[in-house]
Amino acid sequence: MNRLFLIGPMGSGKTTVGRYLADRIGLEFLDLDQEIEKRCGVDVSLIFEIEGEAGFRGRETAMLDELSQRDGILLATGGGSVLKEINRDILRSRGLVVWLKTSVDQQLKRLERDQRRPLLQAPDRRERLENLAAARNALYGECAHLVVQSSNVSPAQMAARAERQIRSHLEKTT
Repeated sequence: MNRLFLIGPMGSGKTTVGRYLADRIGLEFLDLDQEIEKRCGVDVSLIFEIEGEAGFRGRETAMLDELSQRDGILLATGGGSVLKEINRDILRSRGLVVWLKTSVDQQLKRLERDQRRPLLQAPDRRERLENLAAARNALYGECAHLVVQSSNVSPAQMAARAERQIRSHLEKTT
């Protein structure tokens, strides 16, 4: 396992679980949004504000292309990374793509106090998350080699479950 990419909606655990999982399987952990912020020197929310979503998505594709060529990484992508076909192609062709699948109820609980995410700034968060799920779940499914169902367990337990499923998947495909 040389490159592992986590996809899924905001609040699915890509960053939190990803850190535990990377440690368990001996990969360097990277978060796509954090790497964009390091490169730009500003928060994703400011990029959205200044350049709009299209500007951010262009930066996201460029950073994804760059990082996905590195060996020995576990990359937590942003929830909207799968929106562009080129991104889905990059992910599928360069590593194992794992969808951390979660429910809107779980997202609401996990994101209850989150004020940073631009796409979450809406009067009705449930409606926003349901709309995002309707638009993106088929894309996650198209892109993923493996689906790990997120549940209300600790991030460490979730990482252990994901590791078992990944190892099982790899045994079957090699």
